[in-house]
Amino acid sequence: MTTSTTALTPLTLTGDGLLLRPLSLTDEPAIAEALRDPEILRWAGGRTVAEAPEAERARFWLGARLMAWSTGSAVFAITDATRGADGVMLGFLAAREVNRLPDQAVMTYWITPAARGRGLASNALETAAHWALSPTSKGGLGLHRLSLDHALANPGSCRVAEKAGFALEGTMRDFYVDPSGLRHDSHLHARLARPH
Repeated sequence: MTTSTTALTPLTLTGDGLLLRPLSLTDEPAIAEALRDPEILRWAGGRTVAEAPEAERARFWLGARLMAWSTGSAVFAITDATRGADGVMLGFLAAREVNRLPDQAVMTYWITPAARGRGLASNALETAAHWALSPTSKGGLGLHRLSLDHALANPGSCRVAEKAGFALEGTMRDFYVDPSGLRHDSHLHARLARPH
């Protein structure tokens, strides 16, 4: 059984040296630069974005996410906490489809090439997971299960998931289709509010 998603109130989260803030139009130049990275384009851009002319990719990608809070997905720019809310976007993180399945959401993330190797992705994922799995009485989303998947050909994403406490649950055969049409097996990871 599925439930309908409801609007979420945009908010800002802080982690160890990072700030997760809602996306804004001012992020378009940083997104355009990020989408020039073949790995981000391949694993996180989506087919529509990848097939768009390079000059239009950031607008397409950002446009689809600016209204996400109103449709039940929490989307964040990952920034350096020392720069405040106006900091340049170093990556992206989302808790998508909140409550499409009861008490669940799907996590996704990427980090710009210049910001990789600093632990930002796992820190951001841990920060967002803690918020999403916290009770609503403590300002969280009150979810029970967060899942994420990544192509086996993207081992960096596996390391991020495991470092943030997302246990490997299995392999989904031919699950991910990259923009070229090539199918990849994917790992499924999940984190629960209460470990079993």
